Amino acid sequence: MLRQLKAHMPSVTLCSIALAAVAATAVASAPPRPSALAPIHGRYRPHIDPADFVATIDNRYLPFIPGTAFHYEGVKGKTPQTDDEIVTHRTKRILGVSSTVVRDTVTQHGTAIERTFDYYAQDKHGNVWYMGELALERHHGRLVKASDSWLAGVDGGEPGIIMPARPRRGDVYRQEFYPPGQALDEARVIGHRATVTVPDGTFRRPLVTLERSPLEPQTEEKVYAAGIGEVKERVVKGAHEAFELVSVTPAMRR
Repeated sequence: MLRQLKAHMPSVTLCSIALAAVAATAVASAPPRPSALAPIHGRYRPHIDPADFVATIDNRYLPFIPGTAFHYEGVKGKTPQTDDEIVTHRTKRILGVSSTVVRDTVTQHGTAIERTFDYYAQDKHGNVWYMGELALERHHGRLVKASDSWLAGVDGGEPGIIMPARPRRGDVYRQEFYPPGQALDEARVIGHRATVTVPDGTFRRPLVTLERSPLEPQTEEKVYAAGIGEVKERVVKGAHEAFELVSVTPAMRR
């Protein structure tokens, strides 16, 4: 009976059914929006299943390949600073998820004034999650642990999304959640620009986001280039601060 029914259906109807089936499949396979995974409103308790994570962070706008080094130069206030970020080969298990360790060192007048070990992990959809950080600040001549250091699963700390799998204009999501240390950053996707030029080169169609914390009167704009990662950042509301990518040292094959 089904075969006979199909034989008498107009071709337009058959085409509509086929298109509807394709659309339904696409909806079913589409990853959840970052606003659903890491909402900025309401009680925050993201679902983290180690089985949903992969070993490699290869997000289009934030690839963290171990061995890659990024060198940024900029200014904070009126003082020149450099920022060196290295994707290490180390991992740290957080909430059962193997997280890549990225070392970030800010230098001023030749002295390291901040050093942060950030922990990132990518889920199977391609979202890059921020799993915590060990932040060190220079006090009295030595680097000591900062109060905003946090770890997912410890003392109320929860992970957030640092880069969505498929960022779309208007996406809003939580990046970190640690009320005891006032680490409550959240982000909004602004969209794409035609180009961005920094000392390392000119990049087409970069992604632009705005980041802020509800506890601070400061908003930061960040620009990401496909296949590279962050290439530029500047405070657009608040104190004067800006950095640009000067060079990238690719990972050496092991």
